[in-house]
Amino acid sequence: MIQILGAFLFAIVAVMTALVSCGMPLGEFTMGGRYKVLPKQLRIMGVISFVIQIFAIIIILQAGGIFTLWFSEKITKYICIFFAVYLSLNTVMNFLSNSRKEKYFATPLSIVAAICFWITVFNM
Repeated sequence: MIQILGAFLFAIVAVMTALVSCGMPLGEFTMGGRYKVLPKQLRIMGVISFVIQIFAIIIILQAGGIFTLWFSEKITKYICIFFAVYLSLNTVMNFLSNSRKEKYFATPLSIVAAICFWITVFNM
């Protein structure tokens, strides 16, 4: 159940990343809120980030036994640890953001998603 919550929250982030990467004026929710619309160079980074986020969703669902494993359980656990650490650091960075929108939207998503990944790791 915790894996579904983590995947759902990460899916919200992935959709937001996709929208920002397509040029929607939601840039204030990302990258410190520096841009209302991301410049084209940064949109490429957004697309790469989107792909990584989809991979993270698949990994947490695999770790929870919802999907069959692409990797061994050991490799899946290490990937989950990577995303748990990444999301933990991301939470701190979102909290320190100058953008109020990023701080109050992305920080709660990051912290709950990080907790979901950590719980998943410890239950594997």
